[in-house]
Amino acid sequence: MLKSKLPRVGTTIFTHMSALAADCGALNLSQGFPDFDAPAALREALGRHAMAGHNQYAPMAGVLDLREQIAAHCDRYRQVSCDPETEITVVPGATEGIFCAVMATVHPGDEVLVFDPCYDSYEPAIELAGGRAIHIPMTAGNFGIDWERVESGITPRTRLVMINSPHNPSGSILAQEDLHRLEDLAERHDLLVISDEVYEHLVFDGRQHHSVLQFPALRARSFALFSFGKTFSVTGWKTGFCIAPPALTAELRKVHQFVSFVAVTPVQLALADFMREQPDYPATLAGYYQAKRDLFCGALRNSRFEVRPSAGTYFQLLDYSAFDSTPDKELCERWTRERGIASIPVSVFYRDPPPQSYLRFCFAKSDEVLLQAAEVLCAI
Repeated sequence: MLKSKLPRVGTTIFTHMSALAADCGALNLSQGFPDFDAPAALREALGRHAMAGHNQYAPMAGVLDLREQIAAHCDRYRQVSCDPETEITVVPGATEGIFCAVMATVHPGDEVLVFDPCYDSYEPAIELAGGRAIHIPMTAGNFGIDWERVESGITPRTRLVMINSPHNPSGSILAQEDLHRLEDLAERHDLLVISDEVYEHLVFDGRQHHSVLQFPALRARSFALFSFGKTFSVTGWKTGFCIAPPALTAELRKVHQFVSFVAVTPVQLALADFMREQPDYPATLAGYYQAKRDLFCGALRNSRFEVRPSAGTYFQLLDYSAFDSTPDKELCERWTRERGIASIPVSVFYRDPPPQSYLRFCFAKSDEVLLQAAEVLCAI
């Protein structure tokens, strides 16, 4: 009989809720993907490169032109210089990059600090590497990090800290002071860092995203992961990139070459063209998605939910504790079937869920869908 290496892992909540939404004909605000098209120029570039015959293996580290555009992007948006040859790796999705970074650095018996609510791919990667995830709850209400609690959780076995900002599922962001605190802890305890920054351009209300790449001591010991899918509304292209110092990049590539080997060639070429021709496009995203957040939250003004507008990502949490005590996963499924609206229960992102009543809704949807969703929710 086969003994599972991931006995506690089943079908992801995203797959489950999207399938349930499809079965019920419900509005799907569960899984995080836009329901609108990517820029026409980007889609046309993909077709052009595919039809031109650029359909064979790319270099293992990624098409050089794309890596050079990534370096220009980092300089433009983060004021950070990156070497395309030794520090940038194109990966088939940030999740694959995170997996490779964990497998490259975590040894049996190592401990990895993660923050709950924690994105669901982190712990399985840690367990497959033979490590142990140490779950530290984020602070109630604002989903921040208690750095005193973090330091108390560090042991001689602690190898790595995994952070995610802007944060999925809560929509919170780490402030500059948070990164300084992490920088101090990582230096004093000789820790590595994996920083999931896939929503880097989706930060609202004049706030700024702070990347580990902008803090010298973190830059020297971190893998920073990013997503073209989130930035350019092409989640189905499953393409992202990792930036890390040369020694860490070399270890990541050792694993990457035996997991997927390469990302898709015409996709990389299309992205390189678009980034070169429209370098200012990412700067338009914060305003665009903030308008969608504000439309959705504004339409819920007369609902019974408590609404604290998301600071980043394209997710909005709604607190239903004022009028219902049903566990969030049960309520989420019931409303999909009975009310025709699908969301994600936040409790599934915890090792030990605290008492809370949050559902996560994706607002990367057309205005029409958001208003329809709000109408349903206001009727509850």
